[in-house]
Amino acid sequence: MSTKSVVTMPDLDDEFISLIFAVRDSLSLPAIITDQNEKIILWRDLDSSKTNIEKAALDSGSNLQYDPIYFEKELHTMKKAHPPIQLDLDTGEKWFVYYKDSEALQQLRIFPYIQLSLIGIFLIIAYTVFNSIRNSEQNLVWVGMAKEAAHQLGTPISSLMGWLELARVTYESQDDSLFNEMERDVQRLEIVADRFSKIGSTPSLSNHVVYAVVEDYVNYFKIRTSKRITFELTGDQHVEAKLNVQVFDWIIENLLKNAVNAIEGEGKIGVNISENIAKEEIFIDISDTGKGIPRSNWETIFQPGFTTRKRGWGLGLSLTKRMVYYHRGQIFVKESEIGKGTTFRIILKSNLRYEPTQI
Repeated sequence: MSTKSVVTMPDLDDEFISLIFAVRDSLSLPAIITDQNEKIILWRDLDSSKTNIEKAALDSGSNLQYDPIYFEKELHTMKKAHPPIQLDLDTGEKWFVYYKDSEALQQLRIFPYIQLSLIGIFLIIAYTVFNSIRNSEQNLVWVGMAKEAAHQLGTPISSLMGWLELARVTYESQDDSLFNEMERDVQRLEIVADRFSKIGSTPSLSNHVVYAVVEDYVNYFKIRTSKRITFELTGDQHVEAKLNVQVFDWIIENLLKNAVNAIEGEGKIGVNISENIAKEEIFIDISDTGKGIPRSNWETIFQPGFTTRKRGWGLGLSLTKRMVYYHRGQIFVKESEIGKGTTFRIILKSNLRYEPTQI
């Protein structure tokens, strides 16, 4: 890098020199004045630690002492910032005033962007808070509706239980299988009503044998399903997990109903329970021989409102995922192939230290 030396002041009359100093002293921006050969004449508002200058040096016409590398960089910056101001002298020489924006002006230029950013952040926060309040209100409405539905179901269910018992006595059919299945259906209605009453609350969990819980519901469900669909329950019959049986039955019910809907005609639904001892995890795989799920939908099927059926709200798998999460578990599509079937996997912890949350 070439260094630039300071030129001595030319022989100018005192009035012009006074004018030059007046211009220099009136500058409020960092500036450098050079001659036409880019030799530095004057400067203003630069880093004092890099410049060693006294006014007396100018008056005496002596050379100015400064850091040449620093001035080289500053001059380069000023050339890029603004075009120079040309001063034509009576001697025929030309001086050039190079300058750049002061720190205050630079800060003022970015201030609108900072202000807009702050406004943007404020709007985002305001929208987030408003959206959260709106969702909270909607959740309260749904919770209230669910609890009211459970309350309204209570009376007819109690009446059905009474009428069923009266029918048993009237027809002397205490052990009739038809009445037994009707009673199971009424009990199932009680369970459904109790599920809705628990929405928004914190149900308790306790240790249960997973196989027994699943088996109990599968036995209930398969009687009420087409005989063209067969069920197979396999796996570890002793592994335990912390469950809320009523809520967990709801999970199994939704998955089995989806499996039945996916099967057109004859088919098979399998449930396998296994344990990964190393990771202390329980796997519950529910598979069917239905139409399968495209891989692009493996994640979206758990979103509220997603459905491939002409009728339905698309809330089944969304609720299922929420209830699995309530058990501190995971659910996902393990595998699926179009025309061959799908397998859902539920993962639970076998030694879960549970911190209860709302459903």
